[in-house]
This record gives sequence, structure tokens and C-alpha cells, in this order.
Amino acid sequence: MTQEEIKRHRVESVLKEIIPEALGSLDDERINGLTVTDVVCSKGRSDAKVYLDTSFLNEKEQNEALRQLRAVAGYIQNHCKQSEGWFKAPRFTFEFDHQLEKVSRMEDLFKQISTRKSNDDEESKDES
Repeated sequence: MTQEEIKRHRVESVLKEIIPEALGSLDDERINGLTVTDVVCSKGRSDAKVYLDTSFLNEKEQNEALRQLRAVAGYIQNHCKQSEGWFKAPRFTFEFDHQLEKVSRMEDLFKQISTRKSNDDEESKDES
């Protein structure tokens, strides 16, 4: 791992901790309870994608939350700069992380497959 990659991962880690603090300090209940699942910085660390958990929001609420997050992105950026003493912080873009939903669906499918397989095995034993 290069020195640049180490710095980028360190910034991502710090941002995963600071961004929820910044969100929690806001008065808007739609966004101050959001959970940050991941932060991915660009190579130069000038941009960062912030992935949020979708657990408790429907699609309409997600769109509203994204609109609010775009409006307060500057505040969050300033919060990160001040709390870490940075000269500049990355520009944030916010997205909802749908990976958890995909993982959950895959786990359900594997459970279905295993129950079918065990049922098929029992049927084949009964036929013997």
C-alpha cells in the first residue's frame, strides 16, 4: 500500500467518525439520525462519497434527505475542517447504500436454497 493510499484511508476513517457528529448537531430530524455506512475519497482527497444506511426511510424520505444533505454539505465540510484542523475538507456527495439490502436478499435466497436442498434430500431418502 502506498503512502498516498494510507493517507486516503486515514481521512476516510476520520470522516466516518466526524460526519455523524456533524449530522447529529443539526436540528433537522430527517438527517440527524442517518447512519454513515462508508466514506470513499477520491485519489486527491478533494471529493468524498458518503454512503448512508437506508433502513428506516422510504424512497420519498430518501429523496428529501438527499435534498437536505445537499443544502447542508457546506456546513458539514466546515465542521470537518474545524474539528480536525484541516486547511480544506473534501466536497461531499451523499448516496444511500443499497448494499445492505442486497446482502439481506442474498442471505434469504441462500436460506431458501438450503431448505429446498434439505427437503429434496429427505424426499430422496424416503424413496429409497
